[in-house]
Amino acid sequence: MFENITAMRGFMKSFAVAVALLLATHMPTAAVEAEGNVIQGVASVIDGDTIEVHGSRIRLHGIDAAESGQVCMERDGSAWRCGQAAALALADKIGRTPVLCEQLDMDRYGRVVARCFSNREDLNKWMVSEGLAVAYRQYSADYVDDEVQAREARKGMWRTKFDMPWDWRKGSRSSEAFTETPEILRNLVQRSYSCSPRRTCSAIGSCQEALWYLENCSWGGRLDRDNDGIPCESIC
Repeated sequence: MFENITAMRGFMKSFAVAVALLLATHMPTAAVEAEGNVIQGVASVIDGDTIEVHGSRIRLHGIDAAESGQVCMERDGSAWRCGQAAALALADKIGRTPVLCEQLDMDRYGRVVARCFSNREDLNKWMVSEGLAVAYRQYSADYVDDEVQAREARKGMWRTKFDMPWDWRKGSRSSEAFTETPEILRNLVQRSYSCSPRRTCSAIGSCQEALWYLENCSWGGRLDRDNDGIPCESIC
């Protein structure tokens, strides 16, 4: 009896997701939130692995895209803003078509972790298969095969030298060494920085300055609103 009830609940959950996905592909201007663990509506792209739907911030499950301020180095030594490219590609892919996201978890920042679909296509899978994101093995192996195929085809980031997004967030940015300011000059510039008075992103002149405040000032965390380790993302 218990097994029958469990099976029925699983069937009803799958059926609800399928119905919501079907509705999403036939309601192009709708912006609604479904019941339970399904969120549906027109999406705003935050970055290559984060969107917002009807006020809910959603982190795409199982993938990690380059950060907004991250660059990858092309073979000719030129810089490609791969983080920005990932966000733009995701925005172009979605357009104004409603997406459907199946919630799988909540992360430590209070964001919904979900697998999202547009026109019945798995967006998480698409980002990895296009080389615009990597499989986030720390949390899931769902998209490892897609990453392997993208790497072999040298698609997106795989045609460049790049740091894994999680390393980039920690400050390990070997692919950006060619753009780094000489240490002696960097030290001279930093002498003019001060934790007083407090500053806003609009009053900060460079990403380097914003990072200094984040790392050295008690109020620096205010510059990193989404807690991803990157302050003032409009300039970083």
